[in-house]
Amino acid sequence: MNAPRLDLAAIAPIAFTGFGALVVLLSEVWLSRRKTFLGREVTEVWIGTVLALLSAVFLGLAIYAAGATFAGGASITFDIDNPMLRLDSFAAYGTALIGLASFLVCWLSIAYLAELRINHGEYYALILLSTAGMFLLVGSIDLLALFLGLELMSIPLYVLAGFDRRNLRSNESSFKYFLVGSFASAILLYGIALIYGVTGALDFESIRKGFPPGNPLGTIGLALVIVGFAFKVAAAPFHQWAPDVYEGAPTSVTAYMAITVKVAAFMALLRLLTQAFGPVAAGLNDLFWVLAAATIVIGNVMAVIQNNLKRLLAYSSIAHAGYILIGFATGSIDSYSAVLFYLLVYVFTNLGAFAVLVALSEAGHDCDSFDDLAGLARQRPGLAALLTIFALSLAGIPGTAGFVAKFVLFKAAVASGETVLAIIGVLGSVVSVYYYLRLPVAMYMTDAKSETPRREASTGELLVLAVCVAVVLFLGFFPSHAPGPFGGIRALEWARQSVALLH
Repeated sequence: MNAPRLDLAAIAPIAFTGFGALVVLLSEVWLSRRKTFLGREVTEVWIGTVLALLSAVFLGLAIYAAGATFAGGASITFDIDNPMLRLDSFAAYGTALIGLASFLVCWLSIAYLAELRINHGEYYALILLSTAGMFLLVGSIDLLALFLGLELMSIPLYVLAGFDRRNLRSNESSFKYFLVGSFASAILLYGIALIYGVTGALDFESIRKGFPPGNPLGTIGLALVIVGFAFKVAAAPFHQWAPDVYEGAPTSVTAYMAITVKVAAFMALLRLLTQAFGPVAAGLNDLFWVLAAATIVIGNVMAVIQNNLKRLLAYSSIAHAGYILIGFATGSIDSYSAVLFYLLVYVFTNLGAFAVLVALSEAGHDCDSFDDLAGLARQRPGLAALLTIFALSLAGIPGTAGFVAKFVLFKAAVASGETVLAIIGVLGSVVSVYYYLRLPVAMYMTDAKSETPRREASTGELLVLAVCVAVVLFLGFFPSHAPGPFGGIRALEWARQSVALLH
């Protein structure tokens, strides 16, 4: 029997984050037993900061490995004889995007967790493990690897949602997320079983060759798989869990869930549909049309009536899932590249909005109501201006990356003949302007409930905010080509390059 031909470079990002989780846990045990280190007192806050920096280092290595693969245009399969995982331009794009979001969340969490007095190493280990699952998910070319990645992503998130154990809402959030997530995983697994039953295969290439069009069991299996992913991305009518979970979880965890899970799930679904089902997936355009329209309408309408900021951003996130689904309903290469660009913009815009809420949390109290934003323009004008920019980008106002992302997506839909769906997307964006503008109205046009000075933003929070606002404004003006020393930044071309190999 021949030895397996393994290429370890394909699992480098997963290996870095998995090993990093072990290092973080062992480092916490070692540091907690010391009273001083390098001449300074070892406190719980100091340990949390060190562990966050360690996590950022390992995530940085994962991002570098993905970036090197993307720049070189390589396609590396872990086991050539039994292909289950591949690191190519598409997977590298998703890995770098997820890794960067996780990197920024680690920086964002340092002061926030210290404020809540829950700055423990398990938090960063769970972030790394969930991120490793997302890396596996976007690189999967086999249904078994895809399911393993989905579970490795989800299980740490169930714990993270309830990480503030003294908070009843956080416990409730974790329990709800666990129940719904388990239900979604069961549906997905049943769909995988049916697909295996009709094809006798689990790898995408064999499924594409052996999937019988029109077979009832195969069709049901594919539908169940799509329903499982619809739960994960909070697409209507499978979205009910998202507002409750987002509201109850610690804000830094909410930011992580709202961003990285969508990127990983949408990219995994995109690869699955194009590489495993090919022409069969084209018959699903009507299904995605209905999902996209319903998600846009429900997300935007429900966001209008919210008074809790995290619930508002949850329904906003649902609406954005609907916009992304327009690309799946269209099914063209241009729409798929628009989806990837939209995910890039979504990461920095949404993370920036949540970062402002994190920076405004104080003494264990989350900034989650409009009253918490009242008078912010006079107390913290910088944060008020940043939150306004992120809100405008989420609404798709010209001059921001959010406008370019929606324009490219709607343009691709119109070019493919889906004009009605594009109009629904535009109307949804118009409705969203109302509830996004409630944020600057509260900050600039209402009086503060208290004149007590708020805490200053930490270095990590300022770093995250600076990166996010820079990307949002830069891509708002230069999505394709930038002048001078920034000429190498070609976000739209990167997205097109990533999806080119899917066809």
